[in-house]
Amino acid sequence: MTRLPATVPIPGLPTRVQITEMGARDGLQNEKLPIATDIKLEFISRLAAAGLGEIEATSFVHPRWVPQLADSDVLFAQLPVGPPVRYSALVPNLGGLERALKVGVQRIAVFGSATETFAQKNLGRGYEEQFQMFAPVVTQALANGMTVRAYLSMCFGDPWEGPVPIDRVVTAGRRMLELGCDELSIGDTIGVGTPGHVTALLTAFVAAGVPLDRLGVHFHDTYGQALANTLAALWVGITKIDASAGGLGGCPYAKSATGNLATEDLIWMLDGLGIHHGVDLDLLVRTSVWMAQKLSRPSPSAVVRALGGTPGGEATSVNHH
Repeated sequence: MTRLPATVPIPGLPTRVQITEMGARDGLQNEKLPIATDIKLEFISRLAAAGLGEIEATSFVHPRWVPQLADSDVLFAQLPVGPPVRYSALVPNLGGLERALKVGVQRIAVFGSATETFAQKNLGRGYEEQFQMFAPVVTQALANGMTVRAYLSMCFGDPWEGPVPIDRVVTAGRRMLELGCDELSIGDTIGVGTPGHVTALLTAFVAAGVPLDRLGVHFHDTYGQALANTLAALWVGITKIDASAGGLGGCPYAKSATGNLATEDLIWMLDGLGIHHGVDLDLLVRTSVWMAQKLSRPSPSAVVRALGGTPGGEATSVNHH
């Protein structure tokens, strides 16, 4: 029996969204046991086949900091080039950019912090110093024909500093965009945000002159708020949403940061709202069941658990929008 939500749109919401799939990078970076490159490549291939058109594939950080992504050069060189999928990679500094250029990366992301403490722990730089570090990276990337996305972490709360003032987040985000980044992903790294906070922060960005089409959201589900926060963002008019297949992931430098918003859970809600996303939910569920088997643990995604089918990994058939 096919299981799908009834499609009941809410007037005033966007009719289409762009999902940036984080499973291959943010989803796997914190895994303790090594994952073979060919498994990662198959994972990415399955995500692309499911219709995900924006996939962050890996990170060109030093292997000492994120050992799981030490194969980034080898992996990216084997990805197919060109449409319909745009692959990106996280690049923290000029050394990472040099490596990314060698293997043909066309879109990179830089990762900043709205707080001093997390900048120190994640980047080894202070809050002000991080912008000095990113500036030449963005400049050289643009000069080499790349496009650059920016992530801003700790936008709703910081485990060391507590709540983060909205004006501080807006200031940091604008500075990231002013470096030359075309898009800013606003991150709830430890999952403490709630819908009112999301609405207030996004409204403050708009009031500061940042166009909605340059903003995206990146929610973690630590306290079960990721979908509610996504709906709040949709109400404001956001159409760019980060998610991770199967709900994989977290941040290695913030121990309270558990998994990302599961792409399948997001798609179930979008289907119910009649919002187009271009992803085949059936294929995506099958992919997350497959990856859960590779990782030897069940998927944290509620939708994957509901539709995941047999122990052998055959997902229940579902239609898709």
